[in-house]
Amino acid sequence: MLKYFILLLSTLYFLPLQSQSFQFAFLSDTHVGSSTAAEDLMRSMQDINKMKDQISFVIVSGDITELGSDAELQEAKDLFDHLEVPWYVVPGNHDTKWSESGCNSFRQIFGYERVDFEVGGIKFVGCSSGPNMRMAPGLVPREDLVWLDSIVTELEKTQQPLVFINHYPLDEGLANWYELIDLLKRANTQAMLCGHGHRNKTYDFEGIPGTMGRSNLRAKYRIGGYNLVTVKNDSMFFQERTPGYETGDVWRKFALEKHPFQADQTDYLRPSYEINQQYPHVKKVWSVQDDADIAAEIMLVDNMAVYPNANGCVRALDVDTGKEIWAFQTGGRIFSSPVEKDGKIVIASTDSVIYCIEKTVGKLVWKKKTQKAIVAHPVIDEDRVYIGSSEGKFRCLELNTGKEIWTFKEVSFFVETKAAFDEERVYFGSWGTYFYALDKKTGKLVWKWNNGRSSRLYSPAACHPVVTNDRVFIVAPDRYVTALDAKTGKEIWRSNEQKGRESICLSEDRSVIYIKSMNDKVYALSTTSDQLKTEWVVDCQFGYDISPTPCVEKNGMLYVPTDKGVVYAVDTEKKEVVWAQKLSNALINNIYPLENGDVVTTTMDGGIYRLSRK
Repeated sequence: MLKYFILLLSTLYFLPLQSQSFQFAFLSDTHVGSSTAAEDLMRSMQDINKMKDQISFVIVSGDITELGSDAELQEAKDLFDHLEVPWYVVPGNHDTKWSESGCNSFRQIFGYERVDFEVGGIKFVGCSSGPNMRMAPGLVPREDLVWLDSIVTELEKTQQPLVFINHYPLDEGLANWYELIDLLKRANTQAMLCGHGHRNKTYDFEGIPGTMGRSNLRAKYRIGGYNLVTVKNDSMFFQERTPGYETGDVWRKFALEKHPFQADQTDYLRPSYEINQQYPHVKKVWSVQDDADIAAEIMLVDNMAVYPNANGCVRALDVDTGKEIWAFQTGGRIFSSPVEKDGKIVIASTDSVIYCIEKTVGKLVWKKKTQKAIVAHPVIDEDRVYIGSSEGKFRCLELNTGKEIWTFKEVSFFVETKAAFDEERVYFGSWGTYFYALDKKTGKLVWKWNNGRSSRLYSPAACHPVVTNDRVFIVAPDRYVTALDAKTGKEIWRSNEQKGRESICLSEDRSVIYIKSMNDKVYALSTTSDQLKTEWVVDCQFGYDISPTPCVEKNGMLYVPTDKGVVYAVDTEKKEVVWAQKLSNALINNIYPLENGDVVTTTMDGGIYRLSRK
């Protein structure tokens, strides 16, 4: 008898839990920091509080702020604190792409960045969508996938109903959408909620009912709004709510039920790697999968490939084998690229510290504490290190000791870029709309330039400026390439013909700059002409691309990175693509060419690769 009782309990344990009736508010894209956002959000908060007896909780599916600044995040938190019911938020791309804190302040201010709670027998789980700091398609961070996998593993045992929350829809706009779907289909996933599109919309994500919620912003209307979601009779109902006025008719309804994912034999869309078959002579020498995202450059020194990850670890790998030689742990995420001179590797972390590491064994040489996170990249000239920060400062430090030589304290907003320099000046942009030239010896402002745009989103901040022939070249999200006089900051020419965004680099002979356009092409533009002069163009057919990663030229080969994980190699004499290799479906961070024609590269989803063309 006991045996049958245990069997009955076991059977009941693995049955799906039946949901209870309840209602919740579903908000998205509040964009605190934009013009009417605070007023629109407060109106919704007040409206929800009047219905607190019927609303069990509030979900906000990302883009909480406009630019992810500390001030905006704190303002949003203060607004949500007016709610008299439990509330849960997940970050969206606006909270992570332009984050002065390197995506740390969201967790510090809200107390979490992943959601995991239960109501009415249903488990609600949500996480970040990225992209973190680099302009690219959305990408759920590798570390979040690892976390979600652990939750799904437990839910496979209980078969508890699951509702997943993310900012992006689970489609190609999210670079690793298929990995998420494959994970969720292992569990009893019954619904997915998202934002990003600023409108109400229905989806079917390979059998998972998906619902996009409208933005809380009023946009062209007098009042904003949100959705009321009712769970009743094992169904989910959506109604748009105009705060203080009315609740609309049900516009979306579906059954909460267990879906036969495992029995589904549909051939769903997945990233294609067919391009690799066109170039079978290109091989992977080795590859390594990190346990976290990578959003900074890899650097080669002696026989080591050195890179940082989003868990704050700097790793050195053997270039020949890919095996780890040493690792150095910092206290924050790292989006800063390493640079080396005289056996010293300098890198910064979002723990607000600049580190100098001995290259051979990875031991600390010195560290410099600052007042805010650093997401900018250091550069070294002779015995000096130049680096910006999120404090509105740009520093010059001694390479050997870390001692501060000078600090420029008048930067608008934060610095993300890698500065450029010549014999007299150092050049960089910030997310405060300005581009600066400072005297290298004193740190005094020589000139600053603005592209005429008042919105910080168009700042010349993520491109790595190029200096040659007494000129500075930049390309910004306004899609203009600009040539400035290095001494005066006066515009020499500006062009948006190329439709570049932020990707720019200098040729080996310094005669041209390479601009990667947002569609297929790479342009070679003269560095000496007083007017825009296109020397040549190559069509790589990489499609639409928004990544800031610059191309790089080595021994007559131009290597072109993309935001879809493909590396293209262009023969600069023949002006044609000679090989290509798709490594991932995520952004290529940078490409580091070796003398023998091999390349080492990393992808944003934590992949490290060495490629060889035989």
